[in-house]
Amino acid sequence: MTTTVPDSTAARGRTAVFEIIEALGSPDIPFFRYAFLLGLLASVSFGIVGTYVVAKRISYLAGAIAHCVLGGIGAGLYLQHQVGISWFDPLYGALIAALLAALIIGLVSIHAKQREDTVIGALWATGMAIGLLFIAKTPGYVEPMNYLFGNILLISKTDIWLVLSLNLVVVTITLLFYHKLLAVCFDEEFARLRGLNSNFYHLLLLCLTALTVVLLVRIVGIIMVIALLTLPAAVAGTFARTLGRMMLGAIFCCMLFVSTGLGISFIHDLPSGPTIILVAAGAYLAALAVSRR
Repeated sequence: MTTTVPDSTAARGRTAVFEIIEALGSPDIPFFRYAFLLGLLASVSFGIVGTYVVAKRISYLAGAIAHCVLGGIGAGLYLQHQVGISWFDPLYGALIAALLAALIIGLVSIHAKQREDTVIGALWATGMAIGLLFIAKTPGYVEPMNYLFGNILLISKTDIWLVLSLNLVVVTITLLFYHKLLAVCFDEEFARLRGLNSNFYHLLLLCLTALTVVLLVRIVGIIMVIALLTLPAAVAGTFARTLGRMMLGAIFCCMLFVSTGLGISFIHDLPSGPTIILVAAGAYLAALAVSRR
């Protein structure tokens, strides 16, 4: 008679999955459900815009925009809690700061290429400094680490609706200008010779990146925002042969990384942002290993 020994690893895995499903339906921890839903919804924009960022190789520009977001968040917190403008959510400040940074960086990259690195570095540091000063003047209301590295406890139902609105804007613009943005990403000089206003579409792409960065801040924080914006697209680009397929693959990868990272962080009581990034980084290394074979 043969006795089957239960696979303890598989059993633990099934138990963890059941725990996550139960947590998603629990009324006692709505923030986990909101974080899970927010990650899946925002993955659409992350995959699309991240593909453009990777294809055009402007990750460093996106990084500068992401760090300027802290200035807007700090200003929003100060206005909300110290000045008394209760309706001004920090995310509104983040949006304003991100779009303003995108326009400044875009204009500098177009008109002052010889000083581009210096201006971007200065803007990067200035945005962080302004945000930290505002946060320091808003004691007792916020922990800077929550915004730097992400915290799913900050996510609420309001964030879901805001992400849906921003998601709609990003997807609509991408559908309307897909071919023009594709041309600017791969051969800006050729697009200009064909009569395309490449400077306008370069600025438009940076503004799309700014909107997407704001979506990411709640999930993984400012410090690691570029990793989740680029790693899913990089994984998808390892196997995709067209930009459209790369976008679809990046959306799927981002959904997988966010949901897996949130699940692991919940089960093992780990910070959600770093866990998501490690999952994405592990998948990227695996993709590279597979592609080399």
